[in-house]
Amino acid sequence: MDTKFTEDEDMTFTVYNADGEEVECEILFTFEDESTGKNYVVFTDNTLDEDGSTQVFANELSDDGDGADLLPIEDPQIWDTIAQMLEQLQNELLDEEDSED
Repeated sequence: MDTKFTEDEDMTFTVYNADGEEVECEILFTFEDESTGKNYVVFTDNTLDEDGSTQVFANELSDDGDGADLLPIEDPQIWDTIAQMLEQLQNELLDEEDSED
């Protein structure tokens, strides 16, 4: 995927896959690691994996003033943080669904 990140007002952005096709992605959340000052984005392209779960991706954001670049995350602690945040988000969504029934 092309790594240039340009965010729309509706919390989506477009990347290009290996075939050069545009893929619209939806931002689930962003956060800043206070110890490093680095920013991260967690997003989905709303496709399903082989288990039928929505695929979720995460990258470091590096803003160069002309949009942002999506960089790979190499810190295992950041991956742990993202996993915890996703679990919390999933639990909140399940709680909302339960309260609607």
